[in-house]
Amino acid sequence: MALGIEEVMVGCWTDEQHATGITVVLPPKGSLGAIAVRGGAPGTREAAALGPNGSGVECHAVALCGNSVFGLAAAEGVVQWCTENQRGLELASAIVPVVGAAVVFDISGPDDPRPGPEAGRTACEAATTTDPESGPVGVGRGCTVGKAAGRSHASQGGQGIAVARSNDLVVGAIVAVNAFGDVIDADGTVLVGSSAGSDTPRYPFVSLDEVAAWDSGEERANTTIGCLVTNATLTKPEACRVADLAHTGIARAIDPPHTSVDGDALFLLATQNVEATVDLVAHLASTAVAAAIRNAVQ
Repeated sequence: MALGIEEVMVGCWTDEQHATGITVVLPPKGSLGAIAVRGGAPGTREAAALGPNGSGVECHAVALCGNSVFGLAAAEGVVQWCTENQRGLELASAIVPVVGAAVVFDISGPDDPRPGPEAGRTACEAATTTDPESGPVGVGRGCTVGKAAGRSHASQGGQGIAVARSNDLVVGAIVAVNAFGDVIDADGTVLVGSSAGSDTPRYPFVSLDEVAAWDSGEERANTTIGCLVTNATLTKPEACRVADLAHTGIARAIDPPHTSVDGDALFLLATQNVEATVDLVAHLASTAVAAAIRNAVQ
């Protein structure tokens, strides 16, 4: 079962040559969707509808995309695939898929080809009910971490997967780790991060302008994005609260988290099968997110 939940499918498209990719999560019919954004520099699709003020309830796919804002074009291919496969709101005039998307910045140059709708469609066609690989695949292909002392000191990031359980309740997470900060273990030990020496100036202890290793203004090109799937039965406000509290997992596994130069965003999909308290679902969600972040770099 992908992400520990029955009928969930996950697929990836990876551009090895240009170090970017797409990861798509396809939940079963009737799944409720939500999103919470904590970072200061996000790039998203359907965030208003899936957020706490939106009236949207169902979500039919989530696309985690590389290539910054250009990667959002891949979500159009996910919409097309969902429409063709009868995944969407069944209106009198059309099938209308609700496809959430978020992006990471992994652009290596101005001449890079941009992932378009075909990339999103390919990821959907590759989707299976088994977990994809962790590490630099799919949306994780071009991810890096440990940039607080400059991008030249960064280390490889990636996409990670983890599942947390309590009896019949399950929360699975897939997270793309392209963080400004370092990835840390539960005891605060740096697992993967900046290669700079301890005496090197680092943000936020000095301003971004004082960090000597930056180039091209790309100090703002970071984010941690992900999608959680749970079999819990949740209302829309409850789902939004769980998505928000799941960001605790980012704070546990990344130092510093949620900076103004990150675009941290987490989607939540609830398949509505198991009764559980919001606090328990949120606890498992934050646990799964932290574990997925560490899995991405191990």
